[in-house]
Amino acid sequence: MAVPRIPYTSPFPPAIIRPSTASTLPAALSALRTFLWGYGETSSHNKRKGTLILTGAGISVGSGLADYRGENGTYRLNKAYRPIYFTEFVGRHESRKRYWARSFLGWPTMEKARPNKSHLAIAKLGNMGLIDGIITQNVDSLHHMAHPQLNIPPNLPTPSSIFDHISLTPPETLHPEVVELHGTLRHVKCLTCSSQYPRHEFQKKLIALNPSWADLLFSLQESEKSGPKTIRTNPDGDVDLPGVAYKEFRYPPCPKCFAEGGVEVDKDGAHIPYPPGIEGDQRIGSSPRVKGILKPSVVFFGEAVHEGPREAANRLVQSCGRILVVGSSLATYSAWRLVKEAVKDGKGFGIINIGGVRGELELIEHGEATGLKSTINMLRLEFPAAELLGGVVEMVEGRKIDWGEEVGVGGVEPTEHSGLGG
Repeated sequence: MAVPRIPYTSPFPPAIIRPSTASTLPAALSALRTFLWGYGETSSHNKRKGTLILTGAGISVGSGLADYRGENGTYRLNKAYRPIYFTEFVGRHESRKRYWARSFLGWPTMEKARPNKSHLAIAKLGNMGLIDGIITQNVDSLHHMAHPQLNIPPNLPTPSSIFDHISLTPPETLHPEVVELHGTLRHVKCLTCSSQYPRHEFQKKLIALNPSWADLLFSLQESEKSGPKTIRTNPDGDVDLPGVAYKEFRYPPCPKCFAEGGVEVDKDGAHIPYPPGIEGDQRIGSSPRVKGILKPSVVFFGEAVHEGPREAANRLVQSCGRILVVGSSLATYSAWRLVKEAVKDGKGFGIINIGGVRGELELIEHGEATGLKSTINMLRLEFPAAELLGGVVEMVEGRKIDWGEEVGVGGVEPTEHSGLGG
């Protein structure tokens, strides 16, 4: 059996700037505007078709969330960090304890994160009719929060009500459409019956089952009010606390499966996945034998992208005129293949990312072989995404925008590292 691995832990080659003159911010802004508008296009394949945006973890750094890679495209600045794999989560009770304990500490940061300048600029470009769709590798819901059609009121009282507001809108009714390629942390889903529950309601159950952990979370949050930030949330929503024991952490089963019977719980309602003395969760094929396991509605490492998002992403790639990658190093195959297919089909492609990107030279060579003009349909820029996307919007609207006011639901300004790839 092959051991799952993190893809591309070594640095990627430096960026190949296209056009070569786009080494200053004004020149890069001009090139991006040309790319988005498709000036000079003669191909009927691309003409009058909009741009598809593909985003990665780098776009959410400005919202206070971590990215996966450093400025050279290397995997994580924290070399010791290791995400959980699908087989671990499904197969071992102890692994689920570890995941849910770390997720419990990380959820408040994810829940409070708000769209930054990059998300808002993309939403405005969508309103202008320049963007036909958004595919995101992120699981933070920030593109939904920024979406003009969702019209999220700034006075919604709690973060959970914002997620509820998002969930009430069928994704296929949005334009531009938002496809969450790797799922979302808004929900948890039962691996047995596929029932889905809001993550913020699940958090309340974790608090009730783990009072000492709730005290720890409270103390960490209090210490951050007067000192440095101690809770660093990873892009997949969990927190790494070295030296912390997870053995006593408890989590609940699926309520529907529990009501049907065949699910064991302790006196407080925590899941008991197997009788005492049995090591590990027995499994049949790829499905857990233990009934009622709840998993976040995201794609773990080693897990295949789910059919619905995969098909929706393929459809958007097929119908777009060009694809623009923002804040991603394209290290995951699920994202890389979408760009490769677009280029193979003769569509224009652009990349905004600080640091190396997987297969840049291959994409450029393939684009040139299919007749793409480098000054119009091939773009590679290495400036913060917020500066470029926000700058283009301001150019079009002819005014300086107060992006803090535009956030509405409480977003924050991007940091100087916004645009690092995921």
